[in-house]
Amino acid sequence: MDIFDVLTMIGGLCLFLFGMNVMGESLERAAGNSLRTLLGKLTGSRIAGFLTGLAVTAVIQSSSATTVMVVGFVNSGLLTLSQAIGVIMGANVGTTVTAWILSLGGISGESLFMQLLKPSSFTPVLALIGIIYYMFIKDSKKKDIGMILLGFAVLMFGMDTMSGAVKGLRDEPWFTNLFLLFKNPILGVIAGAALTGIIQSSSASVGILQALSATGAISFGASIPIIMGQNIGTTVTALLSSVGTNKNARRAAVVHMMFNVIGTLIGLAIFMLVDAIFSPAILNQPTDYLGISICHTAFNILCTSVLLPSGALLEKIACKIVPDAKVVEEMAELDERLLATPSIALERCREVAGKLAAASAQTLREGVGTLTGYTPEQGEKVQELENLTDHYEGILGDYLVKLSALRSSEADSNEVTILLKAINDFERIADHGQNLMEAGQEMYEKKLEFSKAAREELAVLTTAVDEVIDLAFGAFLHRDLDAAYRVEPLEEVIDSLKEQMRTRHILRMQQGMCSIEAGFVWSDLLTSLERVSDHCSNIAGAVIDLISQDRANFEALRSAKIDYSHFGELFTEYTDKYSLS
Repeated sequence: MDIFDVLTMIGGLCLFLFGMNVMGESLERAAGNSLRTLLGKLTGSRIAGFLTGLAVTAVIQSSSATTVMVVGFVNSGLLTLSQAIGVIMGANVGTTVTAWILSLGGISGESLFMQLLKPSSFTPVLALIGIIYYMFIKDSKKKDIGMILLGFAVLMFGMDTMSGAVKGLRDEPWFTNLFLLFKNPILGVIAGAALTGIIQSSSASVGILQALSATGAISFGASIPIIMGQNIGTTVTALLSSVGTNKNARRAAVVHMMFNVIGTLIGLAIFMLVDAIFSPAILNQPTDYLGISICHTAFNILCTSVLLPSGALLEKIACKIVPDAKVVEEMAELDERLLATPSIALERCREVAGKLAAASAQTLREGVGTLTGYTPEQGEKVQELENLTDHYEGILGDYLVKLSALRSSEADSNEVTILLKAINDFERIADHGQNLMEAGQEMYEKKLEFSKAAREELAVLTTAVDEVIDLAFGAFLHRDLDAAYRVEPLEEVIDSLKEQMRTRHILRMQQGMCSIEAGFVWSDLLTSLERVSDHCSNIAGAVIDLISQDRANFEALRSAKIDYSHFGELFTEYTDKYSLS
C-alpha cells in the first residue's frame, strides 16, 4: 500500500461520510410529516417509544442524532424520563439499518442477477435519476428524493473506494498484527469506543469497519469486541449535549450511557465465556460486510431484549447518579438540540405559538374587563400576561430565525415564515390589552364614566372583537380555513362600528352627555379595539397563506372577497348582528 492508496482511502472516507450526511438530512426533510406523526406517539408506552426510536433512527440514519433529540425532548418537557428510555433503546436497534444498507457492497457472484444487486451496478442509475430530480425538477419533494438518491450513490461510491484502497493492507504485516492484537476483547472494545467517540457516529464507524473487512485480515473474533465498543463511543454525543440541561435531560443521557455500557459488559462476558469454553472456529474466520451487519444487529437486539424490561431499574439508578436539584429547574420551552431535526423543532414552535396565542387572547379579554370595573389586582394580572407574551414572542422569534437558516422542506420553510409574521400580531394584541387596562385604570383613578348609551355601544364592539379573536385564533390553532375566511367580513364590520361610535360620541359631547376628558379615553379605546381586529385579519391571512402555500404578503387574504363567495353574505350577517341601536 503506497501513498496514493492512502490518499484514495481518505477520499473514499470523505465521500462516505458526506454521502451518509446528505442522505440522512434529505430523508429527514422528505419524512418531515412522518416524523411529526411519530413525535405524537412518543407519549405512549415504553414499547411505543422503542418502536418510535427505531423508526426515527432508521430514517435519519443516526442513533446519536436521535438520542440528542431525546435529551432535547426531556429538557423541554415533551418526554418524561421513563418514556425517553424506550426511545433510546429503539435508537440502538434502528442504527443497524445502515450496516445492512452498506452490506450490499459485499455482494458477489457471477450471475446476471447477483451482478445487478451490486451497488456498482445500480448506484449509477440512482445517481442519474437523482441528478435529474435535483437539477431539472422544481418540486421540492422531488428534489429531496433526488438528494436521497445522490447521497446514497455517493455513500456507496465512497464505501467502494475505501474498500478498494485498503485491500493492499492485507499484505502489510503491521496491519495484520494490529487486528491480531484486537483479538484481545478489552483492546477491541477500547478501539471501537475511541473511533466512534471521535467521529460521533456508530453508523459511520461500523461502515469503516466493513470497508476494512475487505482486506480479509479482520476476523469475527476481532470485529465483535470492536462493534461492542462502538456502542459505548456513541454515548459521547448525548453526554456532551446534556451539558447545561435540567436534571431529567441529564438523566436521559446517563441512561443512554448505562444502557450501552451494561449491554457491552454483558455481551463481552458472554463472548469471553464462549471463547474460553468452546473456542468456536468461526471466531478465527475472516468476516465480511454481511458478517459485521449480522453481529452488529444481533448484539443490539440482545442488549435491548435484556435491558428493555429493566427500564425502571435504569431510571432509578440514573436518579441516584443525577440527584434532584435543590432549586426548582425550569423546562426549556425551545431547546436548540431539536434544531438537529427541523421538522420536529417546527412542531415544538407550533406548540409554543399556541401558548402565545392563548396568553394574548387572555390579556386582551382581561384588559376589556377592566373597562367596567378596574382593580389593582386586575391591572397586575394584565401586566403579567403581557410580559408573558413578550417572553414567548422573543424566544419564538429568535428560534424561528435560527430554524429558517436550516435546510428544510418547502412546506416547513413556508410555515416558519408565516409563524414569524403571526407571532408579532399575537404580541401586539396583548399590547392593546395592556392599553385597555391602562384606560380602565385612568377612568378608575380620575373617576370618569361613560354614558349609558356609550356603555351599550362599547359592549357591542367588545363582543364583536371577542368573536373575531375566537375566529382568528381558532383558525390559527386548528388550521381552519373556513374560520379564517370569516375574519375579514367581521373585521370590516368592526371598522364600520368604530367610525359610527366615534361620530356618536362626538354628538354626545356636544350635547353635554359625556365629558371631553372621557372622550379622549373613548377615542383611545376605539383605536385599540379596531387595531386588534386588524391583527386578527393578519393572523387569518397567515393561515390562508399557509394552507395555500402562497408566500406573498397576505395576498390570499386581500383576495378573500373574490375567492370566498359568501363574503357579502357574511358581511351582512355580522352587520345585522352587531348593529348599534
